[in-house]
Amino acid sequence: MGVKLDKIGADLAKARKKRDEWDKKVKELERRYREEENTEIHDMVHAANLTPAQLAELLRMVGDTVPKPETINSMNEEENHYEDEE
Repeated sequence: MGVKLDKIGADLAKARKKRDEWDKKVKELERRYREEENTEIHDMVHAANLTPAQLAELLRMVGDTVPKPETINSMNEEENHYEDEE
């Protein structure tokens, strides 16, 4: 192979190695993030002194009162429609 091709091949191998290292780093950071997020949730539930049944009921109640994304999107579309008419 030519010198230029050898150099490009070496750069490619080096880039692939770095990509693999970054992929590992991203996975580790995602794992740590999830772990910390779960710890915070656990601490909040523990501080509120909720049983699993109470937590489930609370989440059901909140889920019923929070607007669904579809509802929010349709409201935004209606607002945009009225603004366009003005």
